[in-house]
Amino acid sequence: MTLIKSISGIRGTIGGVVGENLTPVDIIQFTAAFLQLIRKRKTDDGKLKVVVGRDARVSGEMVNHLVCGTLMSMGADVFDVGLSTTPTVEIAVPGMNADAGIILTASHNPSQWNALKLLNEKGEFISASEGTELLSIIDNQQFVFYDVESIGTYNKSHGWIDKHIQMVMDLPLVDAEAIRRAGFKVVVDAVNSTGGIAIPALLHALGVETVHELYCNPNGLFPHNPEPLPEHLTELSKLVKKTKSDLGFVVDPDVDRLAIVDENGEMFGEEYTLVAVADYVLSHQKGNTVSNLSSTRALADVTKKHGMEYFAAAVGEVNVVEMMKSKQAIIGGEGNGGVIYPELHYGRDALVGIALFLTQLATSGKTCSGLRKTFPDYHMSKNKINLAPDTNVDMILAEIAADFGHEKVTTIDGVKIDFEDGWVHLRKSNTEPIIRVYAEGKSVVQAKELADKLLDWMKNRE
Repeated sequence: MTLIKSISGIRGTIGGVVGENLTPVDIIQFTAAFLQLIRKRKTDDGKLKVVVGRDARVSGEMVNHLVCGTLMSMGADVFDVGLSTTPTVEIAVPGMNADAGIILTASHNPSQWNALKLLNEKGEFISASEGTELLSIIDNQQFVFYDVESIGTYNKSHGWIDKHIQMVMDLPLVDAEAIRRAGFKVVVDAVNSTGGIAIPALLHALGVETVHELYCNPNGLFPHNPEPLPEHLTELSKLVKKTKSDLGFVVDPDVDRLAIVDENGEMFGEEYTLVAVADYVLSHQKGNTVSNLSSTRALADVTKKHGMEYFAAAVGEVNVVEMMKSKQAIIGGEGNGGVIYPELHYGRDALVGIALFLTQLATSGKTCSGLRKTFPDYHMSKNKINLAPDTNVDMILAEIAADFGHEKVTTIDGVKIDFEDGWVHLRKSNTEPIIRVYAEGKSVVQAKELADKLLDWMKNRE
């Protein structure tokens, strides 16, 4: 089964059997349920206004027709921003005073996948409770469609990527003049999605004159696995070295994750995108930081260096955002290269990440690799424990928490055990009988040893 319905949206592979894959029927039902959810929030009888945008994947136009048609059939006025980025749509929703937004993207998943990401009137992902209510509406199948006099309108809205870029440029901590003086040469890998529209335009606006574009044609034909991991970025690394560029940027298909390659073609470290940006922001503003439990400890170290407080949230952007608001964090995000800068908006945004990072690099006088050496060095190990389908995973996690109670244990999302020189985070999968085991230490060997400690615990338990 390759259809995943969750509180954060619906995701699956295109075609196949209804209820098992992402078919037109599933898309229509999910869209209709979302609109009914949004309608319940509206305080007046006026028409709902919904913003829709998509990444460049091949199925996007087909899915867009289904979503927009369904919204109109339920009385909503649709404002289609077309090929866009996830953070751009998040900005467009409040920018147009809309009631909601839908982003058509399967993020880092391969091209056969697509998905619907759901936004409230603030341009932020709907809450867990709203997601649960949405799933209930789908299960009840009580959809009401409008007669011909009451159907909604379809409107195209242009220029939102340009507006997004200008909003980034206007941020006080973005110094385009410093970036221009630095004379950076930059390579961009946009995996043939909408980053190919947004990122080169942003770089030129920031004063970067030499931009080498790699896979920046937004035709949706991904040339490699679109998840920005080292093993997928060999061509980017080679081009950075060949062109003697200062660094390379790579974004995922919907442009909410940012990874960096240094001047030597080496990975800066996806975990360290947020660490670097946070270090720059904290050097100019005082405030707290937030990331999720599976993100590097380096962010906590950098935050402490600036005399501020770090907080860890459950995994998931909506959880990070909620904690950022509650702790008045000025910067936050996730270790997958997701930077959330509330001064712009509460969403992961590769554009603001690039602008702040380049400003930091330009004003530091360091090379990209030199900047990386200024941060604490941690390494991760990612493993999984396969279980029988009938295994009581929650009971196992509770036993682990009890057995390691002499360490610092956090249980808001699975079990995280903080040791003196590293940590291990165990989370159960919602789609298969496994426990994911993430570990971090001050070396690759130490990270593996920490992971092995929990894997050995499982073996001895059996």
